[in-house]
Formats: sequence, C-alpha cells, structure tokens
Amino acid sequence: MSIETVALGSQGLRVSRQGLGCMGMSQSYGAGDDTESIATIHRALELGVTLLDTADVYGPHSNERLVGRAIADRRERVVLATKFGFLVEPDGTRRGISGQPQYVHEACDRSLQRLGIDHIDLYYQHRVDPGTPIEETVGAMAELVQAGKVRFLGLSEAGADTIRRAHAVHPITALQSEYSLWARDIEPEILPTLRELGIGLVPYSPLGRGFLTGTVPSLEQLGEDDFRHTQPRFQAANAEQNARFVDTIARIAASHEAPPAAVALAWVHAQGDDIVPIPGTKRRTWLEQNVAALDLELSAAELAELDALGTAAGDRYADMKPIGR
Repeated sequence: MSIETVALGSQGLRVSRQGLGCMGMSQSYGAGDDTESIATIHRALELGVTLLDTADVYGPHSNERLVGRAIADRRERVVLATKFGFLVEPDGTRRGISGQPQYVHEACDRSLQRLGIDHIDLYYQHRVDPGTPIEETVGAMAELVQAGKVRFLGLSEAGADTIRRAHAVHPITALQSEYSLWARDIEPEILPTLRELGIGLVPYSPLGRGFLTGTVPSLEQLGEDDFRHTQPRFQAANAEQNARFVDTIARIAASHEAPPAAVALAWVHAQGDDIVPIPGTKRRTWLEQNVAALDLELSAAELAELDALGTAAGDRYADMKPIGR
C-alpha cells in the first residue's frame, strides 16, 4: 500500500498520515526485544511510515539509542521526533521537570548523541515546566532551530494558554497529547486553539493503551512490570464500564472484516487531516494491523455510534492532573 503524506502543522513539515510510537519497545509494556523492535521500525519504513516518535526519558535513554541504531543506514527516510523535559536518573527515577534554557540545550545535545544524528526533525517539550516561563523554554528551543540542531518545534500535553504563549515566541508545529475514542479531553478548548494557530495534533495512545483493541481483557494477563496495572481505566470496576467501547468497536470491525485496532484508529483519522496518530507497538504483526486503518473508512452512522459512547470511566493516569496550564 502507499501511505499518504500530509502537512503536520503549517510550518512546512510533511509526514506520513500515521506514525509509529517507539516507547513500548523499551519500557512500560513488559520486556523488550531489540531485534524485533528494529525489524518493526524497518517494516514501518517499508510500508511508508515516516514519522518515528521517541523521547530521552524512554528507557530511560535506551529507546533513543535503539531508534538510532534502527535508522542509522536510512536516516533520509525518517522524520524523527524526540522530547526533553523529564529529569531522570539512569535507573528511571524521575526528579521532576525542567524547561530551563541551559537544560534545553544540554538535553538536545545528549539526544543527538544517543540517536547518532546531526539534527532532530521535531523536538517536543515533553511536559510544561511550571517553574519556568514557557517563553524562556521556547526561546531556547528556537535557538536550537537557529543552530541547525532542530527543524521544527512541538509541545506535549500543554494547555491552550501555554500553546498561545509558546507560539508567539516561535511557531509551534505540533502538539502531542493523548487522544482517542475514550480520551477526548482536548476537544473543547485545545483542539480549536491548534486549528486557529495552524498547529498539527499528534495523538499518542490512540488505541487506549491496547484496551480499545480488545486484546487486554484482564490485568491478570499482563506481566508484572506492565504499567497498565496502575492505570485507573484498566481497574476492574472501570474496565467493566469501559467494555462498551470494546464491544462497539469489535462489532463495527466485524462488519468491515477488519481488526478492532483499525476501527479505533479510523475514528481518530476521521477527526481531521491535521491529526497524525502515533500508535505504538514493538511487533511487526500489530504494526501491519495498525497501518490497515488507513484503508478503512467509517460511515457517518458508524462514526456517530462511536461518538455516542461518551466518556470513559476512570482517569487517564493514576496521578492525573489537569492538562497544561
């Protein structure tokens, strides 16, 4: 198949209509397999997926090294996105968030070294630092653009006011935030702000961390080191209520002879051409199922039925805080 490329934001960046999230290759979803993960990245590029997403905190640090190895001989085919912001120890202990200008420069240099590249295509602030004015952080990020180390700038999980203030300092190309059929917090205020300013949306966890695919029927089937054990929407009482998402998706998928993941992703794609989801996987099989979503078009009636499912039971995270500032 041929994957369409689209504009991400209004600053000139073009990416595949769907990207690949690489976090799970190194953390959160059980033991990794670097050989299969690299094969998955290579298969993604073969299929026409160009946008690869990582971050310095994933692993920590090991995910950037893994992605760097995978793209070493095919850099020209990749739009590479990574992130900074979390202060993290080598053992994974997080010490907070920093958007201090000096740290921005140091974090970028370390990411470039780990990735083995001379520039980052899309550089996100992973979380807003409440102790540093966003103008100072984005000012330092703009210096990275001027130095040729970064091409385009992004934010992650930022609020509407922060986005406006950041964009006034230097054009923001994309916002990365959780967005899916059961995570629609950004729709009332943040998504309209993005569209007003010409900023693209890159949804992470568009499959609800696997829940929407129906492949996680119970927490008992997950490894002890799988972080979904701590996620409220997977807990028994909430999961029982949220099963309506799985049931409806599965029924629509069956009518199309498609996997449930394709339906969940097709719903995200139907929300606008300015939205480029990055479903994560560390296996080629799931990657190919996710890419199949690009060939699935849901009817107006099906989209309405999915929309009517409403709000998921439970917070997105155990320590949920309001998005951005």
